[in-house]
Amino acid sequence: MLKISVIDSRTERRLVLEGKLIGPWVAELRKASKDARGEIADRALVLDVKNVCVVSEEGENAFLELMSEGAKFRCSGVITKHLIQQLRRRSKNNSNREGPAVQGHVRDDEGHK
Repeated sequence: MLKISVIDSRTERRLVLEGKLIGPWVAELRKASKDARGEIADRALVLDVKNVCVVSEEGENAFLELMSEGAKFRCSGVITKHLIQQLRRRSKNNSNREGPAVQGHVRDDEGHK
């Protein structure tokens, strides 16, 4: 199961993910992010993934798509940070073959890179 909460501020719309990003929940994330993008104007889309405990390959692909669209990521814990950093490297490698590099942003709970 995956819970997606939305937190709005003047500068960002944050999607807080909790649980497992697998199977049908990946489609829910894609829908939630598409809906959020349609409503944020010039604010940033931020995915808070610090409470995600499992990410399937399909979930990783969804994160890569969101990175390429400019989404920022907030995370904590060694595993989550490592996953996002790996995906950012993959994204850059794919971009180097296809065009300009994708700028993924990873921040911990305190907002540090």
